[in-house]
Amino acid sequence: MPEGHSVHRIARQFARNFVGKRIRLSSPQGRFVDGAAMLDGHIMTDARAVGKQMFLEFDHGLWLRVHLGLYGAWDFAGDIHANGTDAALRNRRRRPIARVADDQMLDSAGEDSLHSIGAPRLTRLRMAEGEKVSIEPDGFPPEPIGQVRVRLLADDVVADLRGPTACVVLDPQEVQVAMDRLGPDPLLDDGPAAEDRFVTVVRKKPTPIGRLLMDQLVVSGIGNVYRAELLFRAGLNPHAPGKSLSDEQARALWRDWAHLLKIGVTTGQMLTMDGLGDAAYGRALRRRADRHWVYKREGLPCRVCGTHIALEEMAARKLYWCPTCQA
Repeated sequence: MPEGHSVHRIARQFARNFVGKRIRLSSPQGRFVDGAAMLDGHIMTDARAVGKQMFLEFDHGLWLRVHLGLYGAWDFAGDIHANGTDAALRNRRRRPIARVADDQMLDSAGEDSLHSIGAPRLTRLRMAEGEKVSIEPDGFPPEPIGQVRVRLLADDVVADLRGPTACVVLDPQEVQVAMDRLGPDPLLDDGPAAEDRFVTVVRKKPTPIGRLLMDQLVVSGIGNVYRAELLFRAGLNPHAPGKSLSDEQARALWRDWAHLLKIGVTTGQMLTMDGLGDAAYGRALRRRADRHWVYKREGLPCRVCGTHIALEEMAARKLYWCPTCQA
């Protein structure tokens, strides 16, 4: 399932390439005909992500809410430009595996957000948990591929959505209700109020912290990868009740989530290992096996203590953790 960094990157793709343009909506698959008709021909005025959900606003006040779920993905094609938030990188001198700043990471393989979120003219860009550029389509707009729930088409760009858990049209009141139900997202609000909200909820709950981090009503955007990595980085047992955490531990979790989310949005990768040298950093960007502490490392020795990484199920998802470092 795409985690928070992917959805924020997709929302920024829409903000950069679709907002301000008149959009033609259709449902090639036929399952969203009525919803597409409600938005067809209107100008997109906003695009925002809250955790794992994305909201697209149109000039007549209606919104399109999309939750990709386990199988959803967007394809972009046409005159796609890089994420506008990365414009400052264009004027910087690039070098392989360079660190421009803590929140602006580049690599020689083009896996930073300037390249992986954008695409050259008339190429197709897949955006889900793994972002991959596929073959060039023949002409514009390209024919829909697969079961496209909804197509958003402007004069020069197109976005196709397939396999979402949710794809619905909402009015402003319904959008506000949907957003208010979600837990805080540090990319939308990294102030003390959002942090306090997270800390207060966590420290009241007898629920294991490994479950709380996956609850989108507690905190937005954390999925299976970030859950495992955040808990390892904090040295927390995933079975520890939320109310057993100290105030300092809960606040450190929130701040580390904000830190990792920012890196994920910038690089396009769930890079959770800090302090890497240039060679290790390059490997981490290229290979998932080299970018995580515990995720998908079951049976392998812990990178810190050598204990075999454990695998079990929690909240209907696989949980990876070190029984020694997280005792």
